[in-house]
Amino acid sequence: RMGWVRFGFSIYRMFTEHKNWTQSRDDCATKNANLVIITSRDEQEFIEKFRKSNAAWIGLSKKKPEGLWKWVDGTPLKTTFWWTQEPNNFTGNENCVETGYRPNDGRPVADDLNTWNDNTCSAEIFYICEK
Repeated sequence: RMGWVRFGFSIYRMFTEHKNWTQSRDDCATKNANLVIITSRDEQEFIEKFRKSNAAWIGLSKKKPEGLWKWVDGTPLKTTFWWTQEPNNFTGNENCVETGYRPNDGRPVADDLNTWNDNTCSAEIFYICEK
């Protein structure tokens, strides 16, 4: 199992159990960590290499479909790495964000780092904690 890995002023760990967004957030909290908060291009680049080919929850969500995106520490979203035409609230209930999205509908993406997607918070995927 991979341990914690340092980047910048934080350490990160990817957990390969499948959990929903809330379970992932809560599990990070038990480790005195947060779901990862990505605030720079360098950090997104690190996370993209770190997660290998897996999609994983990040610490970004909104309370309701028309709500504002906020990080788990309460800070508003500034720097973004959305896939083309995301976020789209496709199911009408996509209030949590994963990184590592790779749609199979042929949508081009301008930048390989742009892999964020809004997803239903009940989806069970890997997750990345930061502390």
